[in-house]
Amino acid sequence: MKIILIMVLGVLIGHWFPERHKKKNELFQIICTTLLIFSMGVMLGSRENFLRDLSSLGVQSLLFCLIPAIFSLLLVYVLSRRYLEKHNKEER
Repeated sequence: MKIILIMVLGVLIGHWFPERHKKKNELFQIICTTLLIFSMGVMLGSRENFLRDLSSLGVQSLLFCLIPAIFSLLLVYVLSRRYLEKHNKEER
């Protein structure tokens, strides 16, 4: 819940963020993203069995990527077939 509130707060701040500070904000985002990736690497590297766990982490990551992607594609396909065909019939 905290993450969602922080994201909403960021969106609201971004909506009213001054245009003249855009470059500074982009640089700040790059620095924060770099620090996040670095800290994740440090956390993973400090695991005792990292190399043994790497294969299972890879499979889990692949599943976390593919399952939502497949369901998203299926949902978009079904909805576009349903509503775009209806829209095309109405245009004729």
